[in-house]
Amino acid sequence: MLFLPELTLLGTGLIFFVLSLGAHSSDTIRNVAITLCAVTLAATLATYNATGELFYGAFKVDMFSQVFKILIAFATLIVVIFSDKLPGIKSKFLSEYYIFLSMSVLGLMMLVSSVELLGIFVALELSSFAVYIMVPMRDEIHGSKGQMEAAIKYLLYGVAATGFMLFGMSYLFGLTGSTRLDVIVTQLSTMYTQPAAIIAIALVLSGFFYKLALFPFHFWVPDVYEGASNETTAFIAAVPKIAAVALLVRFVSLVSNDGKEIVNLLMVCAVLSMFYGNLSALVQKDFKRMLGFSGIAHGGFVLLGLITFHVTGFATSLYYIAGYVLMNLACFLVICSVSKDGNNLAIEDLSGLHKRAPLLALTLTVGLFSLAGIPPFVGFTGKFMLLVGALKEDYLLLVILAAINTAIAIFYYLSVVRLTFCSDSEDRGKVETGLLTNVTSVFLMLAIIIMGVIPSKFIDVATATIQSIM
Repeated sequence: MLFLPELTLLGTGLIFFVLSLGAHSSDTIRNVAITLCAVTLAATLATYNATGELFYGAFKVDMFSQVFKILIAFATLIVVIFSDKLPGIKSKFLSEYYIFLSMSVLGLMMLVSSVELLGIFVALELSSFAVYIMVPMRDEIHGSKGQMEAAIKYLLYGVAATGFMLFGMSYLFGLTGSTRLDVIVTQLSTMYTQPAAIIAIALVLSGFFYKLALFPFHFWVPDVYEGASNETTAFIAAVPKIAAVALLVRFVSLVSNDGKEIVNLLMVCAVLSMFYGNLSALVQKDFKRMLGFSGIAHGGFVLLGLITFHVTGFATSLYYIAGYVLMNLACFLVICSVSKDGNNLAIEDLSGLHKRAPLLALTLTVGLFSLAGIPPFVGFTGKFMLLVGALKEDYLLLVILAAINTAIAIFYYLSVVRLTFCSDSEDRGKVETGLLTNVTSVFLMLAIIIMGVIPSKFIDVATATIQSIM
């Protein structure tokens, strides 16, 4: 029962392996994918209250891990639903694509349950290498090989970040004599001022920063977002970031705010991520690149909750990343629906969308308004709570800089909304969407609004989740 979600994903991969041995229509593969993702979500929900340990204590199942697994399974299901028949993926690789997708999700689920350094490393590599293979599966568009360049950059940056992380883990093992997080936290409590401990923690965090696309491990983002297919980019932009926040919370909760050097490191990364992401997003013409740079900035906002070193701050970061995933998925649903041929979507391609597809235009508006931090959506509520939490800890300068970044972000988000509603369609055809996609659009909009208007229930769950590991 404890390993049920992971076993379901292993079964999913096996089923798609069998499908890859024969010729099947894209409709069949899509229907199987949606069904198996729904089964995985159901299996994860069934283990919500499960607790226990596996693999000699290296794999821990508790409320913390299961809540993050539910978020991962839910986000994956949404991505698979609006990916339709994978128009951006080579038709001969559709089954193989879902094999690697399920293996990546398996790695992410193992990652949030890992409480031992080697387990974290293995799970992180499983989730990463599967995505490295998914990126070059994109179908060539007009003879372009951009997906190959994106895959190589993604792999090289990923290997470098993993190398830093593994080096830091070796330092932690040398300092504490253990790879278990519970032992490490006990040993580190008297070592926060030692240079070796500071270097070790900083190096380990680099691997997590890479997953969350935080400065200075963000360089892969624009090219990978642009080079990968729309479906793959949607997955990369949402699902791995859930596991990255889980890892950061687990790891940062080991360090108290007595470690001033680590606090300063997180603050610097937060500020640089926000400014670099937002300023770079201002000049983008490709919609996916814009969302990639904005994702870097939102990663900086997530760190605002972590630097408080309080349950409330950690819970707010969890609440914010859950909301961010919904906003991002809403935007990528529009991208995948408008770009039926799998091409990248320029911001200009959204001109007159309110006439061509009113529901998609409304979905995009809700997603972008929320990303910009406009009330009453979840983006506003999350940012407000993060800023209030940081202000209570006397991080006044950090709050001011974050507020400035919110103002910068409003400009480029609303410029897309203006183009969507205040420009002519320029003879672009209507956008046809299926019933399942329309239902998903409505669901995402309602979720974004409800989480923003009634945050207390979600914050209570997030707080209970964090308290389960404190």
